[in-house]
Amino acid sequence: MPTNNFPRSGPRVALRDLMPTDFDAVHSFASDPAVVQWSTWGPNTPEETRSFLDGAVAEAAAPERPGFTLAVTVDGEVVGTAAVWTTSPADRDGELGYTLAKDAWGQGIGTETAGLLLDHAFDTMGLERVEATCHPDNTGSVRVLEKNGFRFEGRLRGHKSVNGQRRDSLLFAALRIDRMPLRSEPEPDRLTAGPSASQQ
Repeated sequence: MPTNNFPRSGPRVALRDLMPTDFDAVHSFASDPAVVQWSTWGPNTPEETRSFLDGAVAEAAAPERPGFTLAVTVDGEVVGTAAVWTTSPADRDGELGYTLAKDAWGQGIGTETAGLLLDHAFDTMGLERVEATCHPDNTGSVRVLEKNGFRFEGRLRGHKSVNGQRRDSLLFAALRIDRMPLRSEPEPDRLTAGPSASQQ
């Protein structure tokens, strides 16, 4: 089954492979404290953003991709990053995450992005279950996930270590058999979920 069919587009959002020339756009939000406030990484240094992009480019060139780390674009402009990857090939389980620049918040772009990732996970990668986690206070990402058919499965106590302190996460999951149709109405989100695509 082919697994590399990008770009993948919705009504407004297009996902494509990241390129080294995306550095300025990616670093502008990966270094923004407001964007990464719910994340376990950042704000990025230039070196961290360059390392992240180098890893994404190498991943895209791999004969068998372990995951897809992508640029989120609107009208050709990079407004975020997103990722979906397999966590258990045997069980066909995966995980997704996303990060959007502040200017892209509250417009439904996160909802559409997560929907495109989920379509790719189920329809192309052949996954049966996809998880996503977010900070308990990140109500915007909760809405994005719920709009895409993710169901709340519990609170993971001490799930992540951030600056030497353990932090809880909310766990959501979507199954192929019960996913909802893509919904893209705007929501007031602060968009980061999961181990963000701008990590490193």
